[in-house]
Amino acid sequence: MEEEVGPSSSLYGNGDGDVVNKSKFPLTFWEMAVASGVVLGFVLGLLCVYLTMPASDYSFLKLPRTLEDLQILRDHLESYTSDYTLQVLVWYCMVYIFMQTFMIPGTVFMSLLAGSLFGVFKGVALVVLNATAGASSCYFLSKLIGRPLLFSLWPDKLIFFQAQVAKRRERLLNYMLFLRVTPTLPNTFINVASPIVDVPYHIFFLATFIGIIPAAYVTVRAGITLGELRSVADLYDFHSIATLFLIGVVTVTPTLMTSKSRS
Repeated sequence: MEEEVGPSSSLYGNGDGDVVNKSKFPLTFWEMAVASGVVLGFVLGLLCVYLTMPASDYSFLKLPRTLEDLQILRDHLESYTSDYTLQVLVWYCMVYIFMQTFMIPGTVFMSLLAGSLFGVFKGVALVVLNATAGASSCYFLSKLIGRPLLFSLWPDKLIFFQAQVAKRRERLLNYMLFLRVTPTLPNTFINVASPIVDVPYHIFFLATFIGIIPAAYVTVRAGITLGELRSVADLYDFHSIATLFLIGVVTVTPTLMTSKSRS
């Protein structure tokens, strides 16, 4: 018999397979302290970058939420990229990893910015490395404090993901690659849920590093012609989406064949 949970409470696992009733805000003081410490580390890093830059008006530095915001940011950063390449790179990496770590929407704009500032080859390398680092940071942070949050926010999706991982344990890398290449599950959810459903880190790392390359290439390439984009939806036309799904089907085929041979 399932327990009905009201709006002021939630269910989460205690690590032993039991379900525990918790208050609406599931994190303890120490879990909040860990998350706050990570945030503080990023803030101090960005402050160090700021202190090494020349005196100027940096009011344009904000997380882009629209293509217009992104174009304004790109126009300002272009003048700094040649003279302060290291600072711009460090700023870019820290912001990207921070957004990935705390599941802040908008990394697609950062990927477009990489293409616009650094070109396709360097841009793809930058996006793949930062996305992998940010996803890894989210993975380990979630391993420490993510369980109560997940059961509070996405209980049904987490149960589904756990069942799929358990069913494909022997070909887990193929399945994780499929998830990374296709939009079957949101990447932010995969990052935070993987340690909770016991996806080994080496599989998580490889699937992330390899699986995000196709989408990164599409986005970074579009950043070169940033002025021609009218909306983010223009990034993924039918051809791009079909290609990503084809790659995803190829990666998951060994898993499907193994399942059929056993049935």
